[in-house]
Amino acid sequence: MREQLIRIPVTMNLLPAHKQAAILKALIEGSSIRGTSRMVGVSTTTVLKLLVDAGKLCSIYHDQVVRNLPCKRVEADEIWAFVGAKAKNARLASQGDIWTFTAICAESKLVVSWLVGQRDAEFACAFMEDTASRLAHRVQLTTDGHNMYLQAVEGAFGYHGVDYAMLVKKYAHGGQPGYSPPVCIGAEKTRILGKPDRKLVSTSYVERQNLNMRLFSRRYTRLTNAYSRKVENHMHAVALYFFAHNFCRAHTTLTKAAGGVHTSPAMAAGLTDRVWKVEDLVTMLDPKAVMV
Repeated sequence: MREQLIRIPVTMNLLPAHKQAAILKALIEGSSIRGTSRMVGVSTTTVLKLLVDAGKLCSIYHDQVVRNLPCKRVEADEIWAFVGAKAKNARLASQGDIWTFTAICAESKLVVSWLVGQRDAEFACAFMEDTASRLAHRVQLTTDGHNMYLQAVEGAFGYHGVDYAMLVKKYAHGGQPGYSPPVCIGAEKTRILGKPDRKLVSTSYVERQNLNMRLFSRRYTRLTNAYSRKVENHMHAVALYFFAHNFCRAHTTLTKAAGGVHTSPAMAAGLTDRVWKVEDLVTMLDPKAVMV
């Protein structure tokens, strides 16, 4: 168990703890900023200020605590969103496409690492270096077939430090235009480094994680006006989401494996001995509180 005391400067000390918890719960369950504001009875400015404080805290806590992980299989992928406007409609340098890199442990379902940025070699290298730094042992790694991962994985893990394979899916587009999803008609598994077990080459868990982000983070919901207007707020929302996934949500499969004992990914990874409540996060936001 690696729970730690984390403190950051906060600006929400005048807001009652139960309202802070209500705001964070609404955001974690996929409500928009304005929707949360209406439900809790506070201003949108108050909601955004709390999101910033909570996002900073979640990022710091993840960086310090989610380390030395006993993972054996890791899957990595990236998910698209946009800030301000889509790339084709962007008018400012701060607007356009934004990607979130995610690495998930196939056994514990813990999100090992995440990074918000551009879908290019620079960010892929930074993402893989962070992922490698959090693992205690050699792992089998699977990514999609994007070429940026070739240099990134070898640079982070070394030529002999990982069992790495790419899974390239083949799609056939259906007859419906727009957001109608293509149909997967096959997949090709390619060994890149080490000796990956072909039977375990998969990106199913990380792709399911991408779906969860679309469901539970309003900024990723398609065809709405809930997209992020600022990159910083987008990153804070992502940090809050992943903290809730790792520490505050019991995972159905893990709970069944534990004989019905509610188990979060952080519990399965040995980072804590309980499923956290959102109120625990609110307590950490209190500069006078001490967490053990």
